[in-house]
Amino acid sequence: MAAVTAAMVKELRGATDAPMMDCKKALVEADGDMAKATEWLKERGIAKAAKKADRVAAEGLAGIVIADDFSKATVIEINSETDFVAQNEGFQQLVKDSAQEIYTNQPADVAAFNASSFGETFAEAVNKIGEKIELRRFGTLTAGPTEALNGYIHSNNRIAVIIKAECDSEKTAEGMVPFLKQVAMHASAMKPSTLSYKDFDADYVASETKGRIEALKKDNEELARLKKPLKNVPQYISMMQLTDEVMAQAEADIKAKLKEQGKPEKIWDKIVPGQVARFILDNTMLDKEQALLDQQYVLDEKLTVAQAVDAAAKALGGTATITEFIRLEVGEGIEKKEDDFAAEVAAQMG
Repeated sequence: MAAVTAAMVKELRGATDAPMMDCKKALVEADGDMAKATEWLKERGIAKAAKKADRVAAEGLAGIVIADDFSKATVIEINSETDFVAQNEGFQQLVKDSAQEIYTNQPADVAAFNASSFGETFAEAVNKIGEKIELRRFGTLTAGPTEALNGYIHSNNRIAVIIKAECDSEKTAEGMVPFLKQVAMHASAMKPSTLSYKDFDADYVASETKGRIEALKKDNEELARLKKPLKNVPQYISMMQLTDEVMAQAEADIKAKLKEQGKPEKIWDKIVPGQVARFILDNTMLDKEQALLDQQYVLDEKLTVAQAVDAAAKALGGTATITEFIRLEVGEGIEKKEDDFAAEVAAQMG
């Protein structure tokens, strides 16, 4: 059996935010294999789905350029080492100039941007600012005559979103432009990572299901101890899992319960649809968290984003479907180095 070292435990804890003793146990069970240990924690609802926000950070700004006729939009993220530099006027101008350059000339990727003539200008500006600064990523969407496009950048200039929808006509597309800004604001706040539950990988959904359900059970153990209301523990977490067979069984279970409660069969048709809708809501937590179209729309939580889009288009006398979106948040997925001040001082004294 492989020896489990303190460094290995620290690494696993850093990757999962799981308690130290659980990390040690996971590594012992996995014979020192970091990937297997991570999966072991995840299956037991111990590993977090993502690191805590205060441990995933990088400084810098996002940028956005939207055409006056809403036919094209670009978003970018440029990182700096410190927030102090991100507040520097020279850095802010560099972000604006870089966004405009990418919007206008559309380099293939970051390497192409760096190799361009503007890349030299970028490097010179970085030298003047005197800190490590990098263009991390960017994206552009374009809209045809029957497509609507708009975007939004949050007031802190750290989150930028652009969204595109396919419409039935030019008239509907023009009318949908203001509404898409509201959807972009929703995406800014609610952090979707994909467009629809249909985009999820089946293996990903399966692996998430067990861990999330176990995590809810652990939460309920604590809530029960505190004599607080328990959370609902679902059977499923995504519409991807709600097959015709699953839905038929859910409806049969609802009817059986109504019968057991002595509800007259003639009123079931008034009760069943609402309970079926509730079953779907309770068993699609992953979709509500990560898929834009399936999230509850922040301006009307009775509707999903997809339903809100349908309603907005219908009010214009047409139809619309969101087809693409890009959301960039500064520092997302980047772990900021945590300096150990005490160790640094000790090293200098030594």
